[in-house]
Amino acid sequence: MYIVSVLYPKGNFDLDYYRQSHLPLVDRLLTPEGMSEMAYWQPTEDAPDAPFQLIAELRFADAETAGKALALHGKTTQDDIPNFTSVTPLILTGTLRAG
Repeated sequence: MYIVSVLYPKGNFDLDYYRQSHLPLVDRLLTPEGMSEMAYWQPTEDAPDAPFQLIAELRFADAETAGKALALHGKTTQDDIPNFTSVTPLILTGTLRAG
């Protein structure tokens, strides 16, 4: 399993737009290209010093599938980011391992 994590630093963020428009866009574009799962989470209030306000995880079978999907549609999904935040997300990728 290959994970693409998108970490949004603290700052302005329109969660309604993110949930109602951005996530459906990502789903519509990347699921046909092999994204198997998409989820997001937010640090709880007991972690007020957390540097990120929202973390999204996109899952693919492998790095090759993720790379192809993002090569096709990454620009479109990234071009939508200014519609819900002015912060620049940090993108981390890697293979999920059991342990």
